[in-house]
Amino acid sequence: MTDRPILFSAPMVRAILAGTKTQTRRVVKPQPHHRARNVVEPFADGRRWFVVNDPHEDGTVIPLDKVPHCPYGQPGDGLWVRETWKLATPLMGTGLWPFYRATAHKWDVEGKGWKPSIHMPRKYSRITLEVTNVRVEQLQDISDSDALAEGIVATHGGYGLPDGSHFHGADPRQSYLSLWEAINGVGSVEANPWVWVVEFRRAAQTGGAS
Repeated sequence: MTDRPILFSAPMVRAILAGTKTQTRRVVKPQPHHRARNVVEPFADGRRWFVVNDPHEDGTVIPLDKVPHCPYGQPGDGLWVRETWKLATPLMGTGLWPFYRATAHKWDVEGKGWKPSIHMPRKYSRITLEVTNVRVEQLQDISDSDALAEGIVATHGGYGLPDGSHFHGADPRQSYLSLWEAINGVGSVEANPWVWVVEFRRAAQTGGAS
């Protein structure tokens, strides 16, 4: 089993801790050929194939191993979460302990000393995930059920994140796509990139003061 780091924003960390997020989508780099239209189910050896609709050919298959292997692992691999953090002395305590901005007290969220998630060492990570499935699809192919697995929940008569940091009143799928646009910029949904769909379950929690 391989153990890899993965970055999550504070709202996504809270969704994982709440048990509402069991999937993440990450852009495939580099993107497959622009004529790729769909993905055939994996072969017995685990390979997946892009089907290319070429006007000059009846059809050509391109093995996914022509692009980089999934950087987030395969089923059975571990992912340790990197999030915004800092070392501080707890109130009524001694020594330095890791604190996490995603679940910090309101008075401390805007405080000093927070470090970017990219700089979190493995020993201070409090969330470990086990990869249960990996597949490839285009962003707009996400279903309502998968949008819910991304952490979207029913809230206030519509759908959004459970902590209220994102809201969209249509349906789970549109809520997720609007969240993607907010994170990745204008036009990122329309671009409809191929994405890794990484499914996971929470394996363990360690350390941390908040």
